[in-house]
Amino acid sequence: MTTRGLTRGYVMAITILAACAKHEAPAPPPRPSIVLITMDTTRSDAMTPEIAPNFLALAKRGMVFTQAYTAVPQTLPAHVTMLTGVYPAAHGVHENARPLGAEHSTIAEKLRASGYHTAAFVSAFALARRFGTSRGFETYDDDFGANRAERPANETTDRALAWLAQHNNAPFFLWVHYYDPHYPYTPPEAYHARFAKQPYFGEVAFMDAQLGRLVNSIKGSVAIVIAGDHGEGLGDHGEMQHGNLMYQSTMHVPLLFIAPGVKGGTTDAPISTRRVFDMILNAAVPSSEKVIAGEAMKPFLDYGWQPQVMAIEGRQKTILAGRTEVYDVVADPAETHDLAAQANLSREVRATLREYPVPSLAEAATSNAKLSDEERKQLAAIGYVSATVKPVVRGDAPRPADMAPLFPILDEAAGLFVREKYARAIPLLEQILQKDPHNLDAALRLATAHSSLGHEQQALAAFERAQAIAPDSPDVRTYLALHLARGKDWQRAVPMLEQIVAASPDKVPAIEALALLRERQGRFDEALALLQRLFTLRTASTAELVHEGELAMRLGNTPVAIDAFEKAHSGHDLELGVLYLSERRFEEARAALDRVPPSHPDYAMALFKRAQVSVLLNEPDAAARIAAARTHANAVTRPLIERERLFAGSR
Repeated sequence: MTTRGLTRGYVMAITILAACAKHEAPAPPPRPSIVLITMDTTRSDAMTPEIAPNFLALAKRGMVFTQAYTAVPQTLPAHVTMLTGVYPAAHGVHENARPLGAEHSTIAEKLRASGYHTAAFVSAFALARRFGTSRGFETYDDDFGANRAERPANETTDRALAWLAQHNNAPFFLWVHYYDPHYPYTPPEAYHARFAKQPYFGEVAFMDAQLGRLVNSIKGSVAIVIAGDHGEGLGDHGEMQHGNLMYQSTMHVPLLFIAPGVKGGTTDAPISTRRVFDMILNAAVPSSEKVIAGEAMKPFLDYGWQPQVMAIEGRQKTILAGRTEVYDVVADPAETHDLAAQANLSREVRATLREYPVPSLAEAATSNAKLSDEERKQLAAIGYVSATVKPVVRGDAPRPADMAPLFPILDEAAGLFVREKYARAIPLLEQILQKDPHNLDAALRLATAHSSLGHEQQALAAFERAQAIAPDSPDVRTYLALHLARGKDWQRAVPMLEQIVAASPDKVPAIEALALLRERQGRFDEALALLQRLFTLRTASTAELVHEGELAMRLGNTPVAIDAFEKAHSGHDLELGVLYLSERRFEEARAALDRVPPSHPDYAMALFKRAQVSVLLNEPDAAARIAAARTHANAVTRPLIERERLFAGSR
């Protein structure tokens, strides 16, 4: 080809490339970072200029949903619904302390997979990572400090802002959860003074100030969702707190969406907080639904009362709980006029109420039983205690709304029981049984309280009462066996517990008791096997891990002992040093033994073992360490040192 031909071809190629470039699709706009802020226990009517000025200032920038509803009035299931985008009937978490199954994906998992940095800062143990809400988050901060089950909004904000300072490069997904408005209401002094007669609103106002501090620190184009997880009763319909009923005070919540391209304004179309998932994933206002649903299953799951389901269509709210209630929530937001007698329910509303799945009582009781005593106490510290037995279900079960006067007594009795204040719990449990004679959870707690206090006759009478309530209940048999295991006739409990564990291999209380009795029998290998099974079913406390480690050491099961002491973390470096040494893991043994303080009661043994490690590692100061072991030797280590061949020649 001639030079002229080459030139013509070159020009043609450039022209073609230019044309292609001209018609090439424009680069997609950068994905916005996303911030989700959840306000725990926040009523919709608390968003006033006096209480929540920061929320209202932000509302001018986005879309406000004036008829937003939680799917369930409890912290964990409400948040799981937002994070998964499905109702509790689909994700299976109907109550606090019921972990999310691994088969359900979260918004954080999806965003992280698409390249987002993800972080969450939660403010209460109800959302601790062990319940599944941490999935998909690179950072999940649920550290509330020593002996605390929650932290105030300013501490959570501090931690979130510190993370933002390091990760303000887009895209990121940040979830910040505030817990302050929970009972008891103890706002900081300045807010308590302003809201002395209504400290709940002081808690909301303090939280709102921290919300403003957080959002005002976020720079650039960011999508923001601010949602209440549920409200607070404050005495409406007889409910002081939340979780038991489905009226507006606990179901109607604030919801605000700010995003690039989303026009500001308000909409009164009903929306479920489960659609937070869609807002975050699509950075757009989700399409409206004809009917939205909700549930409040705690009274059913804990006491066997009527299950409760809600359906909202337009301004009409229908509650099904033994009988139907209908309210016009726009004209009658306090829900004082039940319109059920003349209401015309649409086919969709009737189908929602009729077809909404009622959860399995057996599964709920089993999942809650997998909590450790330490975790139950943490939940009790923030006002959440659930039943651990399968309740008795009956056709004439009471409606939760009719049992409202009993709610505070139930909560107080459960909290006292979990904190082992049995003497104070007993009169409350008796009061519960007077008003709700079929309450199996109260009957068994009453029996257990008497048993724990050594009230033999009262305990047996309470067990007989529980047996009359539920003649075929495996829970009654289990707790009776636990009672016998505590006393002088503990050997009678062994065959009972063996049968229970054989029939129900995941029956946590029975496994706990049988493991202890196996130790009393001197069958230590079986006791260790039961402990290992137990800790696959629920989280072990630090004390339990230490006990497992000591038992494994006694049996010469070094790998299990090391694993237990490592999980127990601090305070057992001598044991770890000895175990690492026996496994010839000399570097780890050295590090562990160096952490043993001179104040340790077995410091002489630590010096002896450290000298052995020093010789095996050929350390230059081995002779000095042997000398130190001799100097500080006691009656136990002195003969060991004299017989130790590694020390031969070091006199």
